[in-house]
Amino acid sequence: MSNQETSKMGEMEHPNHPSVGQSDRVLPRNLRQTGDADIEMLISTRVRKSPFWHLSVQEGCWRATVYNRMYHPRGMIEPEDGGPMAEYDLLVNDVTLWNVAVERQIRVKGPDAEALTDYVITRDATEIETMRGKYVILCNEDGGILNDPVLLRVAEDEFWFSISDSTLMQWLQGVNVGMDFDVEIDEIDVSPMQIQGPKSVDVMEEVVGPEVNDIPYYGLMEAEVNGCPILVSQTGFSGEKGFEIYVKDSMENAEAVWNPVMESVRDHGGDVIAPSHHRRIAAGILSWGQDMDHETSPFQVNLGYQVPDDKDADYVGKEELERQKELIENGEYPFELKMVGLKMAGEPVRDYASDFWIVSDPETGEECGYVTSPWWNPDLEVNVALAHVPAEKLPDGVVLDDGIYDADVDVEFQVHVPDEYAEEPGEPVYAKVSEVPFVESVNPSAREQAKLHAREEAQD
Repeated sequence: MSNQETSKMGEMEHPNHPSVGQSDRVLPRNLRQTGDADIEMLISTRVRKSPFWHLSVQEGCWRATVYNRMYHPRGMIEPEDGGPMAEYDLLVNDVTLWNVAVERQIRVKGPDAEALTDYVITRDATEIETMRGKYVILCNEDGGILNDPVLLRVAEDEFWFSISDSTLMQWLQGVNVGMDFDVEIDEIDVSPMQIQGPKSVDVMEEVVGPEVNDIPYYGLMEAEVNGCPILVSQTGFSGEKGFEIYVKDSMENAEAVWNPVMESVRDHGGDVIAPSHHRRIAAGILSWGQDMDHETSPFQVNLGYQVPDDKDADYVGKEELERQKELIENGEYPFELKMVGLKMAGEPVRDYASDFWIVSDPETGEECGYVTSPWWNPDLEVNVALAHVPAEKLPDGVVLDDGIYDADVDVEFQVHVPDEYAEEPGEPVYAKVSEVPFVESVNPSAREQAKLHAREEAQD
């Protein structure tokens, strides 16, 4: 490139918005605003088809993404029939069936299964009882979040990591190189589906029996459907009442389990939908790769409760996470950006955002952050979003207390939305920092419970 061309580039506005602080990262987020692309997804053998993939296609899947190197349905009801918002309506009012086989099951089994698991998660694996689960995070030595699975303890010597969208099996195997834990680490032929919504109990009673009423939140139960062995948990990715069915020997048993469950869902007024990101955003449930990744500390995304004060055993990332925790407790926030909830003006956001929308300071116009997950919430009648913004612009109570606060905060930003969502084309919309979750979950998370306890203590 010539000096003249270089000079011209220097005069142009940089396309990746360098004024947005990304000093916390080695690999910056790509903040270029490229919008949607009218392209076709290539279906090939390089990406795996789950045992439910053909069933989703038969049910009308019209778009998909790749998640954990597997094809993942992300649209079931056609836009002309209501699209994602029609799916949301079924979820919050009736019952829905989701294909979530992309949540690969990584098994750690053997005499040292508990010891290895305890070493790779931040929480205390020794406290997880058999036939119980727990939401956990795994971090690298720098404290970055590698994965945030639901961890299932199916036996004294056997754990299943039901993983989010990042490779974990090879990392677990790599950690064990030289550690010599007496375990086997592999991916097993178990595929989950989710039954979510207020009528999910009615469906599960019909499919596996009334015993499902005895399953506690994050509890597990062995059962059968059509003679096929399954594991049932009371968990889900929606904030609504729900269950997951883990189909064993799923390459063989997929249809035998899926079909009767689907029939029962439809008998109760529901249907097959894609995972409901609009509801999980309202519940403040994070999506790995979108809201956080391997360069994100749990203290940046309101997961500080996952870093315990009383875990004596060593674990990957412990030294760094405890250093961060001590700084925060001393009133020093060691990161530039912090995740918050926003309530945004503008036209209703009724579909996935193709880009991380830029956030700016309304007083100076300076670009300073980005939105990771926006969507319209019909119950609140407002757009809600999760976003990374400068910690220095937030009150200490939001930054230093892990975001557990009781009400909306009087801090505003501007969000540079696509014209289709703008009040005036080319103009940003105003957004106010909001309490998270925006809508309470049927089963409050540990972070929600902590907030509720804080409120109760304040009232005493």
